[in-house]
Amino acid sequence: MSDAPDGREVLARVVREHAGRLAASLVSLLGDFSAAEDLVQDAVETALRRWPVEGVPDRPDAWLFTVARRRGLDVLRRESNYRAKLARLTWPVPAERDDRLRLIFTCCHPALSRPAQIALTLRVVCGLSAAQIAAAFVVPESTVAQRITRAKRKIGEAGIPYRVPPEEELPGRLGEVLAVVYLLFNEGYLSTTAERAQAPDLVEEAEWLAALLVNLMPKEPEAAGLLALIRLHRARGAARFDGRGRLVLLADQDRSLWDRDAIAAATALLTRTARAHRRPGPYQLQAAIVACHAEAASFAETDWAQILVLYDMLLHVAPSPVTRLHRAVALRHVRGPEAALAELDDLGSALERYPLFHATRAELLRDLGRDDEARRADERALRLTANPAQQELLERRLGWD
Repeated sequence: MSDAPDGREVLARVVREHAGRLAASLVSLLGDFSAAEDLVQDAVETALRRWPVEGVPDRPDAWLFTVARRRGLDVLRRESNYRAKLARLTWPVPAERDDRLRLIFTCCHPALSRPAQIALTLRVVCGLSAAQIAAAFVVPESTVAQRITRAKRKIGEAGIPYRVPPEEELPGRLGEVLAVVYLLFNEGYLSTTAERAQAPDLVEEAEWLAALLVNLMPKEPEAAGLLALIRLHRARGAARFDGRGRLVLLADQDRSLWDRDAIAAATALLTRTARAHRRPGPYQLQAAIVACHAEAASFAETDWAQILVLYDMLLHVAPSPVTRLHRAVALRHVRGPEAALAELDDLGSALERYPLFHATRAELLRDLGRDDEARRADERALRLTANPAQQELLERRLGWD
């Protein structure tokens, strides 16, 4: 056993990195989605009890696998060949891309509601906690837990097959699968938990899955749009945090650190896709917005008018309170902070528990000289976010550093 002091922190990392792969392998072997997920969760709960006392194993991924396998032998004997199947399973499990993709498409079966599909996939395939998923959906954690429980039950009762669907069924499930990959990317890009500010492993996983979907469905422009979006964001990764791990806002980033080759390649992918299909969707439009930022030589040269037009198009095809929030940021640079604040004031009920809403509102209030209100808005944002980099930034604004 190693002497690592925080078993829960290591366990969280192991779950993120290995639980989805382990669950996919168990489902593939056993043909039982619910049982496989239960085995993984049993192993996680056992680790939560034992690691803080016994220490973190030298090979925590293998330990997690071994406990899951033993639990399967102990409690799941309803199939005559189950023991033999588990006995043949060894670790490390080969990284089978088809297993991960099959598991995603199983979770995104049309028999499940869209929120349930996304929540279940993020939990089982990607290893995100119910709290992280709730933050992404801006809903209570209890709601997410209920969705996951009901979805698992329905998969078992309906006998939903564990497979990538036939080609003719793929387009009907693509929207949910893309939504899962997008939310996975968001969680990696700026985490909703206190454990770390960002999770590059999740971002890398999201890019890999998006590329896999482009190869699987090359005629679907939204898959390419999502891949371009992720790559454009990753291209400025070196400038997002300073040497002390503090978040650097877009206006203050050193653009010489941006990967211009990656930006050019992602923009070219987006342009080819737009010209070939002429079907702009939400991921293509979001990628186009990020491309506008990426192509500007400086923050002052950003084409905010074009970005505002793109946000208007995005609201037309995929309206949401979060998109309206981001549009308000563009509106600030085109029509001024007063117009932007009026837009935000209409979103208060929908985004009351969303920290970026309050942080953005604070900036606008400060622009208008309403410093006391701005301070209260920043304090509200600070109370709502668990991300350490966001907390540090807000504390600096409040003069608490």
